[in-house]
Amino acid sequence: MNGNRHIPLINGTLPSWATIEVLIEGVPVVGITAINYDDKQTIENKYGAGQNPIGRGYGNIECSGDITLYRDEIESIRMASPTGRLQDIGPFDIHVIFLPIGGARIAKHTLRNVQFLNDGNEAKQGDTANEKQLELIVSHIDRE
Repeated sequence: MNGNRHIPLINGTLPSWATIEVLIEGVPVVGITAINYDDKQTIENKYGAGQNPIGRGYGNIECSGDITLYRDEIESIRMASPTGRLQDIGPFDIHVIFLPIGGARIAKHTLRNVQFLNDGNEAKQGDTANEKQLELIVSHIDRE
């Protein structure tokens, strides 16, 4: 949808994993290997007289996500739990900031009122690192 497709990149750098910064409650997360999040909304055609839609109905927006962290990062976050369970940590925000190399911030996405849905451990022979994918519940996502 970009009408300026013929204009070259200004600095020749696109956002990549190396240019993403993730913060939980303002603290940079360095022991992260993946973050995924999205929102979806039910949007349906509504019909009246005739065979074509006369409008659209919009349902709730549902957000979801997950984050993959190294064990030491998980244990650091766990210290915020009153019981030691990740699920018992109160709602927090996650900021995902896209920073091009040598430039100003391109975008910032804020996952609001996040909580962990699972906790646990995965390890097997031959692993050189211990990481875990944690599911998240998210109330909404602000994009700026």
